[in-house]
Amino acid sequence: MQLTKENLKNITTNGIEIPNETSFALPEKVLQFGTGVLLRALPDYFIDKANKQGIFNGRVVVVKSTDSDSTAFDNQDGLYTICVRGKENGLDIEENIINASISRVISATSEWQKVLDCAANPDMKIVISNTTEVGIQLVKENILQGRPTSFPGKLLAFLYQRYKTFSATAESGMVIIPTELITDNGIKLKAICLQLAAYNRLENEFIAWLNEHNTFCNSLVDRIVPGKPNKDEQRQIENQLGYKDELICMSEVFRLWAIEADDKVKTILSFAHVDDGVIITPDITLYKELKLRLLNGTHTFNCGLAFLSGFNITRDAITDATFSKFAKKLMHTEIAKAIPYAIDEKVKTDFANKVLERFCNPFINHQWQSITVQYTSKMIMRNVPLLQNYYALYSTTPICMATGFAAYILYMKAVKKEGNKYYVLRIDEHYVITDDSANYFYEQWQNTDVNNMLTNILQNIDLWGIDLTTLPNFYETVNTQLQNMLTIGVAETIEELVNQTEILNEA
Repeated sequence: MQLTKENLKNITTNGIEIPNETSFALPEKVLQFGTGVLLRALPDYFIDKANKQGIFNGRVVVVKSTDSDSTAFDNQDGLYTICVRGKENGLDIEENIINASISRVISATSEWQKVLDCAANPDMKIVISNTTEVGIQLVKENILQGRPTSFPGKLLAFLYQRYKTFSATAESGMVIIPTELITDNGIKLKAICLQLAAYNRLENEFIAWLNEHNTFCNSLVDRIVPGKPNKDEQRQIENQLGYKDELICMSEVFRLWAIEADDKVKTILSFAHVDDGVIITPDITLYKELKLRLLNGTHTFNCGLAFLSGFNITRDAITDATFSKFAKKLMHTEIAKAIPYAIDEKVKTDFANKVLERFCNPFINHQWQSITVQYTSKMIMRNVPLLQNYYALYSTTPICMATGFAAYILYMKAVKKEGNKYYVLRIDEHYVITDDSANYFYEQWQNTDVNNMLTNILQNIDLWGIDLTTLPNFYETVNTQLQNMLTIGVAETIEELVNQTEILNEA
């Protein structure tokens, strides 16, 4: 039996949260750019929860950026199951929630007019996005002739259509909440929209409406959502549920959506009332720095190390005796101390310990390789500021950060190229490198002298925004660790570092 609106009445398995028939008649209130599992398991989770309590009472129109297959959404009437697994307050949590928040999925490529038509809906008040960390970029393009290519271009075209439809009324303004993991995502997105508006010579009245009646909110999302289960896990879950679901999301219990906004916006985002995981506050810096550095920064420093050491899942690495010691040292003695924001030490320690516990969730198979997607942009945004701040504070080399950076350089060593695909070799298997800088690193690794290659990479100011060789002893430490990895292996390099650290601690 397939999960569909018609088949909801035939689901008899206990412990499944099933939506009410009235959910399907709710008006469309949200335009969402992105079909990914994070959006479906976090913002859409909160919206669905509020709908079931009769609070928000609105559904989501999802815009996909390409003509990729969306038949699963169509075949399942937008329904999907969120399988929540983990611990909360020491208790085991297992929830199966059928989410009915999505009304339809439309393609920006082939159904662009349908996206613009949403601008005429007076009930639509919210825009949500997650277009990856490279999605919020300025592309100078005509947004009035056909479909814009960039996300900010699409958003501006939608807002301009709404401005014209409602004659610039204050009530027609939107609340726009990007969830891309970049600093001040709302501020940056608004700035790009204003630049694009100027580039397209849009009228001053529109600029005034955009500035005065639309709210761009900085926001932060935090929930580990590893994506679709593998075939065996899928079969096992479907047998447990009693129906087939091509859109199943596995998710941890922890959830956070911190939104920087005022009370007026809080009224519009009424779904925030149903879950403590939604925090609307004038300043989200505390949440942003803790999450960006201790969770995401740790992920980014660790993913190459763990994957090249032979670990596939976060849990397997963090529960390994040697790797866990490295990860704890990285988090507690380097990352926590380098966060460029004044946070109480106990708060940082507690958050780091909670992150480690989340990494060990026995129910979530979070793949290390999925964390390596857009590895370079993550390293730039999350970890280069940590490096700089650590040096500014302590004037010494953070050995664990340098080791993680060396593993990143090694992971980006593509051993073969097929068309536009680049492959890293681990033991005897090839894996695709999903990174916009893959070609750059492929060319750099053609240099047979590792010393010269590393110098070229670290000195690339266009890439890092800084010459990383100016950080005292950083080049030497990264080079030493990289050479060790090439000579004795990645796992062995970590073990050697851990052993050296323990000897120093004992001394």
